Amino acid sequence: MAILDIISVPDLILRRKARKVTDFGKDFQMLVTNMIDTMRDAPGVGLAAPQVAISERLVVVEYADDEDDETVENEDTPAVVKKLYVLVNPEIVEKSDEMVLGIEGCLSVPELVGEVERHEKITVKALNRHGHPIKIKAEGWLARIFQHEIDHLEGIIYTDRTDKVWKPRDDEEIPLD
Repeated sequence: MAILDIISVPDLILRRKARKVTDFGKDFQMLVTNMIDTMRDAPGVGLAAPQVAISERLVVVEYADDEDDETVENEDTPAVVKKLYVLVNPEIVEKSDEMVLGIEGCLSVPELVGEVERHEKITVKALNRHGHPIKIKAEGWLARIFQHEIDHLEGIIYTDRTDKVWKPRDDEEIPLD
């Protein structure tokens, strides 16, 4: 296990359309594990392979729907449980008509956030880390995270989708991909 270097704009790898994954062998499994460790270390809620300078269609996401709730971990109250998603060759196959604005940050665009309009609900088809088909229906922040990460696979950065970008105040907490 290793923490990978996260590249930042203007690195050109972030602007390339990523290649489809076809080999799910030992090296790929190590890449998945390293990306999960890197995302957690950053810390972020998602990470796409192009962000670690690998132009492959791979995304890892870790998020809990009730992450906004204030949860204190003690003997009587368990910590919020986050769900880990590994999406290989993901594609959005359904999108709601309803769009919502939300503030996004990105590990590859340090110290800036922006307001981005995204679909409220989406359905994603992908393969899991072992090459088996999966289908996920997501809404709210999870849908936003998936859309943000899948954009990375297309060479799109959230700043391409907004005119409103700023440096957040120290007390603003923004989930980062």
